[in-house]
Amino acid sequence: MAATRAATSTAILIANANAKAAPGVRIDPTYWWVGMKNPKLQLLVHGQGIASTTASLVAYPGVTLESQQKLESPNYLVINLTISPDTKPGQLKLELKGNKKLTYSYELRARNADPQRTQGLTQADFIYMLMPDRFSNGDPKNDVVKGTRVNRIARDSIYARHGGDLKGIQNHFDYFKKLGATAIWPTPIVENDMPKASYHGYAVTDCYKVDPRYGTNEEYQQFVKAAHADGLKVVQDIVLNHWGSYHHLFLDKPAADWFHAFPTFTRSNYNAFALNDPYGSKRDYQLFNDGWFDTTMPDVNQGNPLVATYIIQNFLWWVESTGIDGYRVDTYPYSNPQFLMQWGQAISEEYPKLAQFGEAWEGTEAEQAFFAQNILPPVNGFKSNMPGLLDFQICFAISDALKTENGDLSKLYHALQGDWLYVDATRNVPFLDNHDMSRFYSVIGEDFGKFKTGIAWLLTLRGTPQLYYGTEVLMKNFSNPDGKVREDFPGGWTGDKVNYFTSRPGQAGEAFDYVSKLANYRKAHPVLSSGKLMQFIPQDGVYTYFRYNEGGECVMVIANNTKDEKTVDGSRFAERTNGFSSGMEVVSGATISDLKTLKVPAHTAWVVELRK
Repeated sequence: MAATRAATSTAILIANANAKAAPGVRIDPTYWWVGMKNPKLQLLVHGQGIASTTASLVAYPGVTLESQQKLESPNYLVINLTISPDTKPGQLKLELKGNKKLTYSYELRARNADPQRTQGLTQADFIYMLMPDRFSNGDPKNDVVKGTRVNRIARDSIYARHGGDLKGIQNHFDYFKKLGATAIWPTPIVENDMPKASYHGYAVTDCYKVDPRYGTNEEYQQFVKAAHADGLKVVQDIVLNHWGSYHHLFLDKPAADWFHAFPTFTRSNYNAFALNDPYGSKRDYQLFNDGWFDTTMPDVNQGNPLVATYIIQNFLWWVESTGIDGYRVDTYPYSNPQFLMQWGQAISEEYPKLAQFGEAWEGTEAEQAFFAQNILPPVNGFKSNMPGLLDFQICFAISDALKTENGDLSKLYHALQGDWLYVDATRNVPFLDNHDMSRFYSVIGEDFGKFKTGIAWLLTLRGTPQLYYGTEVLMKNFSNPDGKVREDFPGGWTGDKVNYFTSRPGQAGEAFDYVSKLANYRKAHPVLSSGKLMQFIPQDGVYTYFRYNEGGECVMVIANNTKDEKTVDGSRFAERTNGFSSGMEVVSGATISDLKTLKVPAHTAWVVELRK
């Protein structure tokens, strides 16, 4: 009963915020649009005993009520509508007749034709990833929100809320631009009203609401619009696989089969190999797909067509409501494979420009490529239509090369060689670390030379690079526990002793300047983003590759990964260096006068613009 009361209370708030509604009734999606490519619309109606009513539609030209469906719970009703292409925007009146007649005014909006909306991403972009709660507090008034399950902030706790918000991010758009970033990726901004450690955003409790401690839905829409006006794109982090255990649809389930359940609590086995193992067991397959990600993250049953449609409509709704430029899809492999194909097709058909890249934290090039558009045949009926992925293979290879003395460069070479598996590997997103991993600077032993090598690779390889907040100022720590790599950005709160937004003394300043110079050079020289790539097999601890185009531009990236200076015979690279006599190292401005004999210092990477 308590769960039902909580869900009904939420329903009242949302319904009253979005439309003229009968008290205690909520409808998802909260509003919709005319002119969508898919004319079908599934409305999930929630209210105490609502299943005992019969729905009817007051005549509205172009809209047909096709059917209604009762669910296992008496508190839900599904209404299926068809909206013809020539339907006009307006207020659609639904009547729910039972002991009393309830009327709901449901809004059909006109689509937004602003050309700046939903621009997508290209290799020319540079993504800055951050955690809103830990980045900057721009509006202290929303630090504590009455009625939320965690109504305090405690910056001295790695599990508590710290108060960062959308306004805090927006206050530092100039910082991103100075760094050379062109896109912002916050971890999920939707409501996470969980009683513990929900600051990260991956335990959703309301799919249609921005977490009030970050701002309102309207403020998020304005945030995206302001970012676009400032030349920045926005990537929204989303979760398909699971919700939080305090999600209103879990507290008061429409039906038991909306979530996966076992006789006793059962985690996923976290082993995606079970999906395409030709010798694998059905049990392992089921445990991977249906097991819960964590004790407070129930696994959503996307094999249920009503659930699948609910999720698909939700993520169409966010794009049309806000104009975001891309989706980063959390725990991508864990979702129902057939649903993933259905979801990807629906999103791409409606928004062909929207960027999409998934998290597939896998151990081999082939297993990673399996979850992106690839040249492989279908396996168990699954053929991925995800355009790109977070490139864990590049991440692992860079860390492995740099975290030990004279580290092995072959993994980085092989990670790129494996690109033949993809339809288009340039849509992948290479990175050095993230919110779930030990910070890059700590992993490489706080070696500044190695840091610059990693940054040089990140910003000159193929794909759309992503940087985790604070990497550019040498934030460090190991993920034991995760909160240690999710610390507040220095200067994001009034009274911080250090403010890296305005002043970066010492090596933190050197690090920022290195990233900024290389990122802005990359922005000004498309050869580093759209140019072709040619790599040479690493030799004697030195790895060399080139970015070049048909216009005659060529950039050489050469990295000595050993503790000794190396003399490199440049004649080996003649097929790329012929016609060029010298070069300029783009960060330092130093002249490389001899391309035939290159003396590369220990633990040094050069990014060299070749000149004739």
